[in-house]
Amino acid sequence: MKESVQLAIDQIRPMLQRDGGDVELVDVVDGIVKVRLQGACKGCPMSQMTLKNGIEKFVKQQIPEVVSVESVE
Repeated sequence: MKESVQLAIDQIRPMLQRDGGDVELVDVVDGIVKVRLQGACKGCPMSQMTLKNGIEKFVKQQIPEVVSVESVE
């Protein structure tokens, strides 16, 4: 599953990079995807919206087994 999640994240990454941010896959455990927001995304007040409405929504569409996407430090 981790490889599938990485492929999905790689598809959404260019959108984040256009705004000066990025996302790194840290781990996938029991359907919970752990990512690290980087660059402009790291300190952005809208980062939770990007995480849930952008990254999580897209990854769950691609991989229905994903339960949630969480940000870790």
